[in-house]
Amino acid sequence: MKLDLKTERLELHMVDISGSKFNKVKAERLVFDNVNLASTNIHNANMSEIELDDINMQKSKITNTNLSSTRIHNANFTNVQMENVHLVDTSITKCNLKNTRIENCDLTDVELTNCELRGMKINGILVEDLLKNYSAN
Repeated sequence: MKLDLKTERLELHMVDISGSKFNKVKAERLVFDNVNLASTNIHNANMSEIELDDINMQKSKITNTNLSSTRIHNANFTNVQMENVHLVDTSITKCNLKNTRIENCDLTDVELTNCELRGMKINGILVEDLLKNYSAN
């Protein structure tokens, strides 16, 4: 289905467009700078190659989303809940995962390298104790 779209370039400055609705709109290569998008809903949108920088997304909800090959850098995930998330072939580097709970997950071939493991438990058993027992045998 091809839409006949009117082409119009808008340059909005110091304008309040709160409550506006966009339906069946082509809006590629937009630039938002110093914009308040709080409580905005985006559904059924192609946002591939989008760049988000210096963004406050507290209490946001991201569902049914494909984040393949996405890079997340310098992000704060405090109190984030992830369910049914696929992190296959994912690299997590220099991250603070203190007090994180990982439950009912497939950790096949997961590798931890140069990580602080103090207090880390697997099925209630301290990893430090497991490593001591392993080394002793």
